[in-house]
Amino acid sequence: MQHRRVTKRRTVIAGAGATAVAAAAILLPNANAVPTGTAAPGPKALTPRAAVELASTLVEDLGSGTAGSYYDERTDRLTVNVVDAEAAEDVRRAGAVARIVENSTAELRSARAEIGETAEQVPGTAWAVDPRTNRVVVTADTTVTDKAWDRLEQAVDALGGKAVIKKAEGEFKPFVSGGDAIHSGGGRCSLGFNVTVDGAPAFITAGHCGDAGSSWEDGQGSAIGTMEDSQFPENDYALVKYADASADAPSEVNLYGGTQRITGAAEATVGMAVKRSGSTTQVHDGKVTGLNATVNYGSGQIVNGLIQTDVCAEPGDSGGSLFAGESAVGLTSGGSGDCSSGGTTFFQPVTEALSAYGAQIG
Repeated sequence: MQHRRVTKRRTVIAGAGATAVAAAAILLPNANAVPTGTAAPGPKALTPRAAVELASTLVEDLGSGTAGSYYDERTDRLTVNVVDAEAAEDVRRAGAVARIVENSTAELRSARAEIGETAEQVPGTAWAVDPRTNRVVVTADTTVTDKAWDRLEQAVDALGGKAVIKKAEGEFKPFVSGGDAIHSGGGRCSLGFNVTVDGAPAFITAGHCGDAGSSWEDGQGSAIGTMEDSQFPENDYALVKYADASADAPSEVNLYGGTQRITGAAEATVGMAVKRSGSTTQVHDGKVTGLNATVNYGSGQIVNGLIQTDVCAEPGDSGGSLFAGESAVGLTSGGSGDCSSGGTTFFQPVTEALSAYGAQIG
């Protein structure tokens, strides 16, 4: 694992690529208005990407009237939390399911900040807003015991119904040592997604995997490129440029029994079905369980803005691809547990890394 700074292997590496997604909001609630006295239409069936875009639009238009959202893959419906009946009606008119909740976005953000003051002092913790429970969920790994656990419980109790605390199996740590294998200085990680920067081939991976200036090899020991930039902690992404400008760097993910084409990048939404590919445990699937999560890996390594999932991962999977269909979603950062017993895993959003490097996928 290494630290994150803003810095920015043989060619045949199936990692995956993704074009920066334009999450433009073009669906206004009023555009679906119905005549007075007519019931609002039922909720629409939405793709995960359409659900993200609709949620973004509603948050922009309704502001403090919303309190998070989540997606149900079984029904293809988006649920949006709201704090009053008027906002609920606007949500229904836009084609989503409205759910009136107790805690507003502002209240949950405040609660998250208060919890953070304690959790930042306790290694082995993670905290994020869970829109399904309308609370801040604080997760503590197995290293958090006795006095540290008591401190967290007291902080949670002080917030009343705005927060809950739970235990995680195993220890939160970056998965150092994880698509196709990539190596540097004896360490192993996984390639995330192939991209282009100013027309030149490159790939993105986890920032904790290496330092800017480090040389990288593919799984066969052939030199492939140099890490131009590495961001960790705070963020967890890095950029490696291929040494060969004509390198074969396909926009796809290795499924270890085929490949998945990647045509663009997408923002995650709670409830989204996702898959992860890494060089240690290969391909596993699960769902997004939280957004904008903060994880305290210990030793001052605190990373913000992560995607939280129930997809398993192990050391060596770091930097590997999190994707949904043809869309790149995240880069494997770290977590707890393993792929025998399950666990909690965190991912750096791909869209942030693409924006930071001016990179494109697809």
